[in-house]
Amino acid sequence: IIFKVISFYADSDHPSKDLYQEIILNLWKSYPSFRGESKVSTWMYRIALNTCLTFSKKKRNNVYYADILFDVVQPEDNAQDIQQLYKLIGRLGEIERALILLYLDEKPYKEISEITGLTVTNVATKIGRIKEKLRKMSDE
Repeated sequence: IIFKVISFYADSDHPSKDLYQEIILNLWKSYPSFRGESKVSTWMYRIALNTCLTFSKKKRNNVYYADILFDVVQPEDNAQDIQQLYKLIGRLGEIERALILLYLDEKPYKEISEITGLTVTNVATKIGRIKEKLRKMSDE
């Protein structure tokens, strides 16, 4: 879970080992407040995502993505098309990138809702809009 989130937010200013250590520290600090109302994995995602978003807000750097396939680009598309998609995702806002991270990790909308604090309906709507936005951006 942690490495999946880190792969979306690590860059030269925020190496993956630094983010990993910060996430582990935040998990450790937050554990006493874990109420068990959600799955541990959901709670871990939330902590990891919030930690990465905090790092990202401090430095508005480009985000580097690894191993992302999205339904805008088909698996048979060439590497150049996939790289273009990575660039498009990098142009999305922080919340949009976070939603795509969870969506690409095949999390159900209900779990994405728990992690992000959005309603399930809002999650579905936003993901649909993000997909459409990426399609339009790729046509430009």
